[in-house]
Amino acid sequence: MSTSSRMLRLLSLLQTHRYWPGGELAERLEVSPRTLRRDIDRLRELGYDVDASRGVSGGYQLRAGAALPPLLLEDDEAVAIAVALHTAASGAVAGLEQTAVQAMAKVIALMPPRLRRRMEALHTQTDGVPWDDGPAVDASALAVLAQACRDDDVVTFDYTSRTRGGEGVASGPRRVEPHRLVSLGRRWYLVAYDRDRQDWRSFRVDRIGGPAATGQRFRPRELPAEDAPTFVRAGISAMPHRYDVRVRFAADAADVTARFGRWATVEPLETGCRMRMAVDTLDWPLFTLVTLDADFVVEGPPELAAAVVAAAGRLQRAAGQPLPG
Repeated sequence: MSTSSRMLRLLSLLQTHRYWPGGELAERLEVSPRTLRRDIDRLRELGYDVDASRGVSGGYQLRAGAALPPLLLEDDEAVAIAVALHTAASGAVAGLEQTAVQAMAKVIALMPPRLRRRMEALHTQTDGVPWDDGPAVDASALAVLAQACRDDDVVTFDYTSRTRGGEGVASGPRRVEPHRLVSLGRRWYLVAYDRDRQDWRSFRVDRIGGPAATGQRFRPRELPAEDAPTFVRAGISAMPHRYDVRVRFAADAADVTARFGRWATVEPLETGCRMRMAVDTLDWPLFTLVTLDADFVVEGPPELAAAVVAAAGRLQRAAGQPLPG
């Protein structure tokens, strides 16, 4: 790779703030120890405070708490950050709303005037109101877990498991090797290898209490799935749920998958397709059915069919249309 690309890669590795043995860092960058030392010197000239230790086990570490040079962002990157902060301010992560607003104001202040006007309009002319009342996660817990995933750091926490009736019950402390955080809808999940149970698990972050990094590093294991979101969805589908939603659509399977693929499975049929979704409440399925512009038939459960009929009646009355029969 070019020198500039290598420097960015080196900086990305050092910003994990973990200690990197010199040999491992040089191997990651595919350079000699001598080239690595020159790259470290270049970072120091740019203002990055990098500690170094000599000897057989020598290595490098970006000093924690050191003041870093300002980030250089492209226009689209700055806009993307501001939009993401605006979304965070809607309240999906508990305790992050005000912090997100403050951070967004700082990002906007550093933008050139043309971008600043656009983002200030977004900030002042929109209100963040979540459409549902899903559980919010603790911002500090999310940060601890995200850093542990990044640093391959064993984590401990207390967990409240889900029972068949939907009620939670404390299941005691967990000691896991965190792999990835996954966001599905308004829920966050931690995919991790549970050391005590010697198996992979997905944990709802809103049910995790007191997560703490142990400082014990681990070698990442191979996830028994295509990726973390696939693993989480498979686990959710295998859980016992109150309702097994089955809906047949007069629409192409690809279109239905694009709309529901994150929460449901879609099976192509000779004409149209069938969507299945396992849920504990019918609010979300009812909402999604209304948003897809396609004819459908509810095959089950009966409670969803009744909810669709009731919703159709309310919509007809609201539009001033006569009800059938």
